[in-house]
Order: sequence, then structure tokens, then C-alpha cells
Amino acid sequence: MRVGIIGTGAISHKHAEAYHNIGYEFAACTDVIPSKGEEFAAKYGGEFVRTWEEVCRHPRVDFVDVCTFPDFRIQPLELCAQTKKHIQVQKPIATNLETAHAMIKTARAGGIVLGVVSQHRFDDSSQFLKRAIGQQRLGKILQADAYVKWYRSAEYYSRPIKGSWATEGGGALINQGIHQVDILLWLAGRVSQVYAEWQLGALHKIESEDVVSALLRYASGATGVIQASTAFWPGYTERLEIHGTKGSAVISGDKLTAWDVENDSGEPPPLARDVASGASDPMAISLAPFERQFRDFGDAIRTGRAPLVSGEEGYYALELVDAVYRSCREGQKVRLNA
Repeated sequence: MRVGIIGTGAISHKHAEAYHNIGYEFAACTDVIPSKGEEFAAKYGGEFVRTWEEVCRHPRVDFVDVCTFPDFRIQPLELCAQTKKHIQVQKPIATNLETAHAMIKTARAGGIVLGVVSQHRFDDSSQFLKRAIGQQRLGKILQADAYVKWYRSAEYYSRPIKGSWATEGGGALINQGIHQVDILLWLAGRVSQVYAEWQLGALHKIESEDVVSALLRYASGATGVIQASTAFWPGYTERLEIHGTKGSAVISGDKLTAWDVENDSGEPPPLARDVASGASDPMAISLAPFERQFRDFGDAIRTGRAPLVSGEEGYYALELVDAVYRSCREGQKVRLNA
């Protein structure tokens, strides 16, 4: 597989390292700051081109990886649909549901594969829990929660576009908490109702939320909580908790740290203590789940199947984020079509 990368900021380096490790070829890249793009190309051995359009038309590119802010999504996707290049975008899929829906529709019409990077589905802990829930080892799910009590510095938000509605689509939930939103939906199913409260710029000088709490009602009847923040110094490892009629499981960071199940049998749980988390450092994350997701995306291209985190899956995560934001603005419960 040969990859073209649009945007050479911090996360693109993780992507490039993962591609190298799994044998994918980094073919071309671009960046709005040419010097950064050229440095990236020199470091990882690809070609720097001046425009994103050149990446989408590049003869040696099989798929395009968009590592930009989420306000830049539909533009490269529309061109990739024309040039028949598959496309993978960094989370979130977009800043709004209208754009996300247009992306899915355009990719289908163009016959290209659309994926959204949500690498924590590929953690050993998440994969084990998905299998275990499918095997009813926790019984009926009663509660599914996510807590992302992180910290980001004033320097992190020093650029006006950080935490902005137009460029990033919001604050702590859509940017930092979206991984846990995706995993909750993957493990516990769709949400039918949400009520939420937020604090806009509680600590940071941003227009969006740096503290938000939401109560969930899942379509299955289970309940849940999502808390997301970038205001809680020094930053604490994120947690995902699943409670069922037979027992409970807790994922801390990228590891399964608790598995308490009555009369349990079957695959041994991969319990661990040393976790990787972006609680205070956005880049303190493991490469392995990226490698697994990128292999999955390449296999989806080769076989014609949907990737594990398709455009539709990315839409569902954004849909829940949007419902939380609407509840905060309107001060009332919001129902979703689950």
C-alpha cells in the first residue's frame, strides 16, 4: 500500500512511523507550511508536493491520509472520489453532521473506501472486551461510562483556532473524548437519549467546552455517563467502565485494569498495570493500535469490505457528540434515532 499524507503536524509522525513498521510506502505529502512538509518528507523518505490536490492525484498513491484539523475533510474526499483514491481521515470525521453525511455519500458514489482513525478500537483491551461482551460474559449490560479528565496547557490553546467551533468543531469532547465515545458505542451500542451540561472556557481562553458531563440512555436500556475535560491538572488516565449483571470491566488508558466477573471462564483477560495515556501529553500513545488499524484499512481496500472504523462509524460518534452539544445549548434532553 502506498500512502499520501495531507498535513504533517504532530499526529502525522505517528502515522508515518506506523506505516513504516507495517511495510506501507510513504509516497507523498503536503502541508500549508512548505518547510514543515519538506522536513517531514526528508525524514520519512517520501516526496513533498505543493498542494493537497497533487497528493489526491499522485500516480503512486493508493490511499490518502488526511491529518489536518477536522474542518478540512470534504474537499480532498471529493477529489479522491474522482481520482479513485481511497481516503482515511483523522478523528473526528468532520466538525458537523452535514459534512459527515456528504462524505459518506460521496465515497459511496465514487466507489472508494472511507475510514476514520479511531485506533483505540484496536487496543488489546478493547478487542478483548468486544469479544467478551459478545459472549455474554458480563451478562446484560447495565451501565457503560467514559471519563476523560485530562489537562491541556495554555500553550496548547495558544492558537485561536484551537478549541474553536469553526475549525475544531468544539473542545474537550469532540477532540479528546471522541475516542471513548467511539468505544462506548462499539461496545454498548447506540444511544437513544442524552442530557448534558458544560462549562465553556472554564479554565482556558477558548470559546468551546473544556468541561462537559453527559447522562446517556442506550437503546438497549442501559444507562451511562460521559465526562470530558482538558481543565483538570495534572491530567488523569482516561477510564472506560462497563458494568453488567455478571460483573464489571475497566479499561484505563489502553489497558484492561479490572475484570471482576462471577464464575468466569473462557479467554483469560489481558490484565495490565502499565498504561499509555494522553492525559497530559497528546503524543504519549502507543503505535501498535495505529499499525493494526492501518492494516485493517489496507485489507478493506484489497478485499472490498468495510474497514472496522468506516465513515458510518465515524458518523455515529459525531452524532452523539452533536447531541451532547445540542443538549447543553438547549438545556433539555435530546433524543437520537438509534
